[in-house]
Amino acid sequence: MASLMETKEIFRNADAVCFDVDSTVIREEGIDELAKFCGVGDAVAEMTRRAMGGTVTFKAALTARLGLIRPSYEQVQKLISDNPPELTPGIRELVNRLHQRGVQVFLVSGGFQSIVEHVALQLNIPTANVFANRLKFYFNGEYAGFDETQPTAESGGKGKVIAHLKQQFQFKKVVMIGDGATDMEACPPADCFIGFGGNVIRKQVKEKAKWYITHFDELLKELEER
Repeated sequence: MASLMETKEIFRNADAVCFDVDSTVIREEGIDELAKFCGVGDAVAEMTRRAMGGTVTFKAALTARLGLIRPSYEQVQKLISDNPPELTPGIRELVNRLHQRGVQVFLVSGGFQSIVEHVALQLNIPTANVFANRLKFYFNGEYAGFDETQPTAESGGKGKVIAHLKQQFQFKKVVMIGDGATDMEACPPADCFIGFGGNVIRKQVKEKAKWYITHFDELLKELEER
């Protein structure tokens, strides 16, 4: 993993920046909010803590949590309309600045496509730049599982997305920013990882990340100074 100085230099010269979404770009964990909305919040929050700590595989945790929630199409849409995700302070300004510099911005999330696309629209990020998990529903709107073929549905999936982006767009320098173990393990193939603790601090990530920030202003400042 790159040193602090190298990480800052890569960030300043990045072709693309990939953000995790839950507890990074937005303040909440989308799956926990959906669980609360569906009345199984406590049980699912405990599973999320274990998954983010890296003690169980992501796919196993996702399968178990969704098996408890079993959200309908209507519940997912109502969650987005009644309790829209709250953007983390500073993210809008940071994404705008990256766009002004010609940097491609991607949202790479273990969360759900419908919620992440809603976030992308608020940040002027094209939906083609969203990589997330797709929920499946029966014709009557009942929960029918999730698309297990999506790379983001399993541990190591974010790294697969980044490898795909580098191959497709010939990016030389790609940065991954996030709060969890699944974000940190995406480096490599990401050229550097920046840990984010503005909403929740994961001990393992804080200890291992060469650059750990608690506010997006720290990244904006780095761009403005150079």
